[in-house]
Amino acid sequence: MSDSTVPRPEASRPETGPDTNRPETAAPQELVRLLQDFTLEANHYVDAAGGRNDMHRTDLNALAVIMRHTAAGKVVTPGVLRAELRLSSPATTALVDRLHASGHVVRERLGTDRRQVQLQMTPKAYRDGSAMFMPLAIRMGKAMAAYSPEELELVTRFMTDMVEATLAAREEATQPEPN
Repeated sequence: MSDSTVPRPEASRPETGPDTNRPETAAPQELVRLLQDFTLEANHYVDAAGGRNDMHRTDLNALAVIMRHTAAGKVVTPGVLRAELRLSSPATTALVDRLHASGHVVRERLGTDRRQVQLQMTPKAYRDGSAMFMPLAIRMGKAMAAYSPEELELVTRFMTDMVEATLAAREEATQPEPN
């Protein structure tokens, strides 16, 4: 028998189900660790790619927010950035000023009184973003090519659930603790 066909003893398999000692709501630790590793490495990539282009992570996050909202047909204002990125008003102003000075966003006045400012990404922002993140997209695409459509569908469902679970946990963490 080759090593790849040697059955593993039952004791080495992780136990699951109601008769284990861990709570049913606890996640398998190895999978949680891998998700944490992925998050950390993705953050390192963003820092490295942004650093090569003299852009801070907050700048890149702001462009991601603008891109997401624009794709959904929504108007993006400095207030939207402030809320989504959890920044103070002065920090938001500095962020928008940096993005404007670097040629990544333009400010457009909206409405009849023209007081509200809409932020729009420039072609330069799309070019720079593509240059920064295309290497990651290519490598991820190559890794995904090893999976069947059914496996990718399952992983997509899983990652969607993980994002929703993270959002729910974040919301819970922002609530004041009961006295």
